[in-house]
Amino acid sequence: MALLDNDVRQQVVEFLKDLAGPVRLVMFTQEFECEYCAETRQLVEELGELSDLVSVEVYDFQADKEKAEELGIDKIPAIAVIGKEDYGVRFYGIPSGYEFTSLLHAIRTVAAGEPELSEEGKKFLSEIDRPVHIQVFVTPTCPYCPHAVTLAHQMAIASPHVRADMVEAMEFPHLAVKYQVMGVPRTVINETVHLEGAAPEPMVLDKVREALQGTEG
Repeated sequence: MALLDNDVRQQVVEFLKDLAGPVRLVMFTQEFECEYCAETRQLVEELGELSDLVSVEVYDFQADKEKAEELGIDKIPAIAVIGKEDYGVRFYGIPSGYEFTSLLHAIRTVAAGEPELSEEGKKFLSEIDRPVHIQVFVTPTCPYCPHAVTLAHQMAIASPHVRADMVEAMEFPHLAVKYQVMGVPRTVINETVHLEGAAPEPMVLDKVREALQGTEG
């Protein structure tokens, strides 16, 4: 049974019809002990049928360990959204509900390779010379989460030193506990700096600055 009904399929076709370039959805799964792996695989495969510019690659997390390490994949289900280069845009857990929108926006932005950020934001991010890891914890029923996820992914596209993950909190409860996720979206930057809610770009950039200051020395 298809996950995307005909109405949604038509909307997706329309949304993806003018992609600026090809995009690869590289998905990691395994046969056993992975809740939502099968559904995530089905979702990306159905998406791949809706645009000639979207291709799908599926790897086994254990059997294809080297590929997982190459892309920095450390949990499953996982989707790496890759365009003409790998910008560090990742989804951990099934991007369902409101997060399906985040996946579609990631495909469009990665295809273009150009972040939709302020000039000041792009300048600041382009000057970063140390690793920045942004994790945005979400749930599928959170209407404010896609804004936070999309903003983080835009920042990853703007800098080769930034990588950004959507993390579905209910699928990775140990991480939700580790990072004290009491509500979503919750953004965690470089393990130590936290931000609640769907914050605007300047506020998130301030938190990135704070995280970078914490890694100086």
